[in-house]
Amino acid sequence: MNINDLSTDQIRSIIVIKKKIEKLQIAVEKRVEKLQGKIDSIAGGGGMRSPFTKKKRRMSRAGRAAIAAAARARWAKYRGKAAKKSKPARKKRKVSAAVRAKLAAIAKARWVKARAEGKTTL
Repeated sequence: MNINDLSTDQIRSIIVIKKKIEKLQIAVEKRVEKLQGKIDSIAGGGGMRSPFTKKKRRMSRAGRAAIAAAARARWAKYRGKAAKKSKPARKKRKVSAAVRAKLAAIAKARWVKARAEGKTTL
């Protein structure tokens, strides 16, 4: 049977039948999902699993502790080597109150001059 030999009425009826089949297929899938949900709730999640969902992997406390201890050891080793190579930090310089006041006066004078020229930034 060739599709070119079919009449338009036959093609229309085929299309209608195909749409009905698709609707029924969707209804069956929904029903299966609903029943699967009921099975899972009754079995406490022990029912059939969907092949697309993965079980969440859990790590024991001992495993996490071992990984954390190894990470701490790596960082301690890294910091230990870096501390030996680096120079001691320089002491932070402190500015006296008189010098700070002098710098503030210079900055104020600079801003007065800039504002007089109509500037908003230096």
